[in-house]
Amino acid sequence: MSRPRNQHSGPCKKAIGGMTLIEVLVALVIVSVAVLALSRSAADVLDAQYQLESKTLGLIVANNVLSDIRLAADVRPGRRQGQSTLARRVWSWDALVQPTPDGSMLRIDVGVYDPSNGETPVVVHTGFVLP
Repeated sequence: MSRPRNQHSGPCKKAIGGMTLIEVLVALVIVSVAVLALSRSAADVLDAQYQLESKTLGLIVANNVLSDIRLAADVRPGRRQGQSTLARRVWSWDALVQPTPDGSMLRIDVGVYDPSNGETPVVVHTGFVLP
């Protein structure tokens, strides 16, 4: 009696339909690399969102400072500093009022600083006013 060639008997018989330990480990490595890439991408998106939010709020603070200076009765060249509260954060600002080259207007440069990083301005906004 002869046996077909692809059938084996004994302990060397391979399980049909199962995965070996190496295949499972390779699959886990692939999944872990994908999860790490997705988490890094999500962290980048959150960082970009925070920066855009800070720039938007900083621009609102700068526009408010420009409006306050424009509404002042007597605007003169010089430096002004202060703080404004917006979105539960205290923003520091620095306004430099200086004459334009033709002398008919004043230029106002407002730098707004984020409370978490007060060294570099989040936004610098420029406006003009008649003296």
